[in-house]
Amino acid sequence: MSNDSPDTSPDVGTRWPELIVSAALMGVGALVITDSLRVGNGWSEDGPQSGYFPFFIGLLLLGASGVVFLRQLWRFRRHNPAFAQAHQLRLVGLVLAPLSVYVLLISLLGIYLASFSLIAHFMLVHGRYKVWQTFAMATAMPLACYGVFERWFHVLLPGSPALETLLDPSLDLQPNLVRAALVLSLCWLAKDLHGRYR
Repeated sequence: MSNDSPDTSPDVGTRWPELIVSAALMGVGALVITDSLRVGNGWSEDGPQSGYFPFFIGLLLLGASGVVFLRQLWRFRRHNPAFAQAHQLRLVGLVLAPLSVYVLLISLLGIYLASFSLIAHFMLVHGRYKVWQTFAMATAMPLACYGVFERWFHVLLPGSPALETLLDPSLDLQPNLVRAALVLSLCWLAKDLHGRYR
């Protein structure tokens, strides 16, 4: 890991972030336009078709992001103002990486176990809370969400199919992916605990 201080870490220019983001938005705009043409973007007897408004939003998105993309290409060899310093991007990565793992774990473990892992990670690593405080909060929040959404409003959130599969005694073979997800989650928490008390 680099030892750059906030004052000495190199700057990252705006050119590549703007090119990458504008290209991604152009792709989204093209996708919206294509899907709007598929479902119909004109007027029918009872009013606008499903793709009418998304079609024009896609055109605006494609046009605006295309202008940004072409402008960056036109200025490619000119001055490249600073977008962020390297240490600032590392701070973003400290949040973005756990959130990306969280999204993956939701599909494998369900939102409750994934939320427990995410809350515990941030409280242990970044908040430096005690283990009992971390466990209490990481348990209370998913339980509160379960009570509010599934019991009160009757809105089903992604459950824990992986855990249900592991606990199902009628199945002889459990998917390796499910076991890997559970091991990943437990290793993640064990790493945090080790770093907390090292």
